[in-house]
Amino acid sequence: MRDQVKLQKTEEGYSICCPSLPGCWYQGDTEEKALENIKDAILAYNILLIKIITNNFVRWTKLI
Repeated sequence: MRDQVKLQKTEEGYSICCPSLPGCWYQGDTEEKALENIKDAILAYNILLIKIITNNFVRWTKLI
């Protein structure tokens, strides 16, 4: 699966986000570094989702 990203030039370099993954964004000094960074962020985001879905990250408890 390929994720579309939005790349924007800023005063500090480049800002990049993946609109299909809320909160998944990164930055880099160069366009190439920003693209490299967002790949890592997307991977980390997807790993976290898998952990949540498979209950390996979330602990369920009852409230009294």
